[in-house]
Amino acid sequence: MSTPFYVSPQQAMADRAEYARKGIARGRSVVVLQYTDGVVFVAENPSRALHKVSEIYDRIAFAAVGKYNEFENLRIGGVRYADLRGYTYDREDVTARGLANVYAQTLGTIFSSAAEKPYEVELIVAEVGAAPEDDQIYRLPHDGSIVDEHGSVAVGGNADQISSYLDQRHRDGMTLAEALKLAVESLSRDNNGGERRLTAEQLEVATLDRTRPQQRKFKRILGRQLSRLLDESGGADTGEAADADEGAGAGESGSTAGGSGDKGAKDKESKKDNGKGASGEEGSDGEPLL
Repeated sequence: MSTPFYVSPQQAMADRAEYARKGIARGRSVVVLQYTDGVVFVAENPSRALHKVSEIYDRIAFAAVGKYNEFENLRIGGVRYADLRGYTYDREDVTARGLANVYAQTLGTIFSSAAEKPYEVELIVAEVGAAPEDDQIYRLPHDGSIVDEHGSVAVGGNADQISSYLDQRHRDGMTLAEALKLAVESLSRDNNGGERRLTAEQLEVATLDRTRPQQRKFKRILGRQLSRLLDESGGADTGEAADADEGAGAGESGSTAGGSGDKGAKDKESKKDNGKGASGEEGSDGEPLL
């Protein structure tokens, strides 16, 4: 009888971590910045069908990079958790901290399980507060750890270089146009120090705006409004449609004012094509990396 091949637990975990990190690094970066009226999410994503930034609940949003099918499953689970908790207790009981803990447990369990491969995803969960000091941003790597971020954070692609660029230039009290300009500048830089030109069609932008009178603070910035903001900040080219408020029928996650939202509408995104025709690099099993 042959002797089974032995791999130490430390080496096995290191190999799993390296596998996940390589998959995440192939995805396009996402940048999250605080500005004076809330939190802005900026992702390089030419696809209009597969979103990297989504609403979870009234004041909470989600951003991810990596394998689309994996982080989409996590997004749907987060929406259901938030709806159930808000309906069972109170809407104020749904917090970014609680959601981050749920995601951390899920990712940690998958990462430490030898029965399946680790998820090739890195997540950001953000909540806008009544004042800038009340904003919360949590970054969750592939292993389920939680990092409490302040000011700015980047994941995916050359995240280390982007984070260093943001740390040097981000400041409190920035306007939305200023924060968007900084985010686009950071995403435009490549590993060799050169710069690319990103157009409005290549960007996915959304905000959690504390000044909105609605209970739901999430809003996508599209078309003319995005082009106008990019022009104000010395940015890129124009888009097509007018800005669209994220609401019913948009295929995006969200919650109704009465408590538990329409889960059929919220899960609409999950039924979209999980990679066919999507722009972006494909993973080893053919799923797109966003």
